[in-house]
Amino acid sequence: MDPVTLTTDRLLLRTVGSQETDAVYDACQDPDIRRWTTIPSPYLREHARSFTEQLVPDGWADGSMFTFGVFLHSGELAGMLGITLRALGMGEIGFWATKEHRANGYVTEAAFAACRWSFTHAALDRVEWRAEVGNRASRAVAERAGFTIEGTLRSAMNNKGVRRDIWVGSLLPSDMGLPSTAPYLPAR
Repeated sequence: MDPVTLTTDRLLLRTVGSQETDAVYDACQDPDIRRWTTIPSPYLREHARSFTEQLVPDGWADGSMFTFGVFLHSGELAGMLGITLRALGMGEIGFWATKEHRANGYVTEAAFAACRWSFTHAALDRVEWRAEVGNRASRAVAERAGFTIEGTLRSAMNNKGVRRDIWVGSLLPSDMGLPSTAPYLPAR
């Protein structure tokens, strides 16, 4: 699939490339991003280069991961968001915000737009959100974007060699007033 660009009132969501390597590297020096995500730590320039020049374009090319840089209309990087396919019709969302652009609702706005796109153009019927228990900022984004928190999974994440419990939530097309590609029969 070719990369797509999404726009919202305040944001431009587009793929990233080598021109964003330095901005991604700089953002990932933030201890909070390294703490709450599974990116390598220490995060080296070669990690950023591999991400922007290989991982992101390969994910779009083979349809396995849709990664968007979250940019203000001024062109400044405010965050990163990706939806990785995990099973037929199901993706997992992950995101981070740059330190200087947190608490402005940018990632929530981006998550809403990217999920809507994934339901209408990428044939997903479920987007899961997962975060380590205690990552309240990520949970707040997910809840504001409309995700239903479904529970806690024990020892479900390995972050830098340590097994950790995670929260899990989901967003369905019906949560956004959209049709699914397959019928949904909820438990009664």
